Amino acid sequence: MANEQRLARFLGWFSLGLGLAQLGATQGLSEMIGIKYGRRSRTALRSVGLREVTAGMGILLQSRPTPWVWSRVAGDIMDLALLGRAFNSGNNNRQRLMAATATATGIALLDLGCSLQLTRGRGKDASTLKENNAMQVRKAVTINKSPEELYTFWHDFQNLPRFMRHLESVEVLGPNRSHWKAKAPAGKTVEWDAEITEDRPNELISWRSVDGADIPNAGTVRFVPAPGDRGTQVRVEMQYDLPGGPVASMVAKLTGEEPEVQVEDDLLVFKQVMELGEVVLSDGTLYTTHPIQRPAQPPADGEAGASA
Repeated sequence: MANEQRLARFLGWFSLGLGLAQLGATQGLSEMIGIKYGRRSRTALRSVGLREVTAGMGILLQSRPTPWVWSRVAGDIMDLALLGRAFNSGNNNRQRLMAATATATGIALLDLGCSLQLTRGRGKDASTLKENNAMQVRKAVTINKSPEELYTFWHDFQNLPRFMRHLESVEVLGPNRSHWKAKAPAGKTVEWDAEITEDRPNELISWRSVDGADIPNAGTVRFVPAPGDRGTQVRVEMQYDLPGGPVASMVAKLTGEEPEVQVEDDLLVFKQVMELGEVVLSDGTLYTTHPIQRPAQPPADGEAGASA
């Protein structure tokens, strides 16, 4: 991890220097990035400067700087949001704002890459999740199918990318072992090996990641008959150690990548796949928070050209 640590230290010094400049030369920096100097811009830049100094000190003084580098990623997202809002004012220099936004985007990608590399070097596995206060997810959905049908479909792990939108592939390595590959922000991917820890046919499947996972995780999916013979309730309980801890969790919320939301979406798509045999989507609704749409109805007699 020597290269990652050197990059982290560079980002620490960069953050410290940038923060001091924002605190000591607020007006000049404001004009350089194309924002008209005033009370609001002064307050915003000084707040950002204080954040940068804090992050820089955290990176440089801590033996494990990973959470502090992730704090820079969260800061980058806020900076890009502030720059985006600045475009709405006619008093600002749009050309300079575009250059500042391009620079901020490049820095954000560098911070994100360093954060992921530092996290991958930790060598943790799912056995450390509880003692490290892992994030918890609990979601459920009722599907009008039998527990046997749902268990059989889910247990064939190569079916999972059909309804888990962030999952690129699952490769079965053996009776209880599989390799998972999923999408991450900024075009990155994360990978891990998982093992089945408990398997009760038509009832539940439990798993955990093994040593070296990019995102240590563990969980259980249960298939419980719904009351009144109304199908099956699929219950997912999951623990995960998101890289960067609470800071990264905040980043995930800001970018719509929060695992809790992803699991809820995936279960709704799973319901569609099992009940309808496909995922029914309309333009602009692909994998949104509530992706389920009603199937298009055929046009009534006498109507022509009705759109879905």
